Amino acid sequence: MQRTLKYFGYLIFIILVVSSLYLMNLFSKKPYSLDHFLAKELIVGVFDSPEYMTYLGIFDDFSPILGHNQELSISSLEDDEKNYRDNLQRLDTLKSYKVNKLSSNQKITHKIAVFDTELDIERFERFRYHSYPFNQISGNHLNLVEFMTDTHPIRNGREAEDYIARVKIFDDALKANLIWLEEQKKLGIFAPRFVFDHVIGQLRELIGYEDSENPLMQIFIKKISEIDISEAEKNILLQDLSTTIETEVKLGFKLILEFMLENYENANLHHGIWSLPEGDDFYNLRLKSYTTTDYSAEEIHQIGLEEVARIGNRMKEIFVELGYEVNKPIGEMMNDLNEDPRFLYEDTPDRKEIVIRDYNQMVKEAEQDVRPYFEEFPKSPVEVRAVPEYSEKTAAGGYYQSPSLDGSRPGVFYANLYDIKQTPKFGMRTLTFHEAVPGHHFQIALNLENEDLTLYRRLGYRTSAFTEGWALYSEQLAVEVGMTKDWYDELGVLQSEMFRANRLVVDTGLHYKKWTRERAMEYMKKTTGMSDTEVRVEIERYIVWPAQATSYKMGMLKILELRDRAINKMGDKFDLKKFHYLVLNQGIVPLFILEDLIDEWIKAEVSD
Repeated sequence: MQRTLKYFGYLIFIILVVSSLYLMNLFSKKPYSLDHFLAKELIVGVFDSPEYMTYLGIFDDFSPILGHNQELSISSLEDDEKNYRDNLQRLDTLKSYKVNKLSSNQKITHKIAVFDTELDIERFERFRYHSYPFNQISGNHLNLVEFMTDTHPIRNGREAEDYIARVKIFDDALKANLIWLEEQKKLGIFAPRFVFDHVIGQLRELIGYEDSENPLMQIFIKKISEIDISEAEKNILLQDLSTTIETEVKLGFKLILEFMLENYENANLHHGIWSLPEGDDFYNLRLKSYTTTDYSAEEIHQIGLEEVARIGNRMKEIFVELGYEVNKPIGEMMNDLNEDPRFLYEDTPDRKEIVIRDYNQMVKEAEQDVRPYFEEFPKSPVEVRAVPEYSEKTAAGGYYQSPSLDGSRPGVFYANLYDIKQTPKFGMRTLTFHEAVPGHHFQIALNLENEDLTLYRRLGYRTSAFTEGWALYSEQLAVEVGMTKDWYDELGVLQSEMFRANRLVVDTGLHYKKWTRERAMEYMKKTTGMSDTEVRVEIERYIVWPAQATSYKMGMLKILELRDRAINKMGDKFDLKKFHYLVLNQGIVPLFILEDLIDEWIKAEVSD
């Protein structure tokens, strides 16, 4: 027995020594392994973001110790400068690893990390303040509310108290944002006037809410009704939250509102970022970041025009098949369909519930239909919810929120149901393919669940060229394999693709060719047939989020180009399931790396 205990003691000692050496290596300035270095960077970044810790879900059991569920990120100018210095050091460390000694997977990781870090450094050095921190679709006046209502868990009394603790520091987070706005003011950088109008309206609405209307209170009441605490405890919590909203929350909103009102006359009278200092160079950097290509603004504009023409011709062919007389522009014909009562839900009090029910049914059908074309399927479920009412006026038509890393929170496809004309029935399957199956949910959930990838590859890098390119590719794939039910469903897919092709034209039009918002809206309305509400929301989104909208179509075109290349060179050896597996199995990568991966696969298969 004594000898056993002795050996057990030795074992514990060895484990402690090895663990200590591992941790010393992991958190050293330069760990032996590139993967360890990036894991360390990611871990430090995660622990610097209480919101991200909550989002991941895996730390919630330790919240009483870590305290992250009571905190919010409050970033100062000094924090921003420190992050820049850290990026410079990070780049030096990355370049110190000998690439020829890295594994094939590590070489991919190294390329991604260097590419991403260099972009971050250039953004800070040249364009630190080239953004609109408060706009109609994002900013802490919206993001904080959405985070609390959609992500912060309330499963017990402690988490309810944590919720209130977080809400109590809203004003601190907004005060930090105000300092940023003042720095922009010194440089003469202001958002366009319509952005001021939207944000002022949103802030006034948020400030004017009564308790019963406030989304922070509404979701809190709902969640605490489902947990096991006494009525007396619930009443104390409700009173505390009510007082907090009236003081800290509304105080923060009022500070931002005052700034917007005081500087309203300084609003930018132009709409494109060409009007900002070195605006053209900034736009080129944004294009490189979002498309992960070297295409110029002019090249992207011309690709957009060509794709608009090609897709329009296909839509005309379908209208002819359906017996329509094609005697007016495609946009007008699609607008007629959008307004056709056959394809619209009745505007009843329960309309939103009916639409969400139908969307969820479409998700289930899609999950069955795609099974022959994929080797792997996400473990995390996906569900459809309506966009919250406080943001639906200006939010996109649909968007996706990924599941938590621990599987406790599903993936969510949010559908915007503000305008009844935003939801023509023939376009619903298309949005389902894009946001849920086999689009965003498949790609993002599989990425999170892929234990063969390092933490950095699962969580540390994002590019919409890949994620949005895959989602748009998924729409076309659905048509190719027969997931659309009729010609009208295919028109819905083509309208969606036309919409993304339009983005190449109008985004470059706004930010490179100096189009006005009104000219961009006129072009998109004419060529897509989208409703006035949809067109306005979209064009205004591109103005405050320059270049991001180009990533969808450019990403899709690259995936299709690579698939066609594989088919042409591999012939009978081409396997669609294998192609999808290879595209998704390496996680999120820049398009130039995806191209290398597919080329390597083609070479290996052809040489066999």
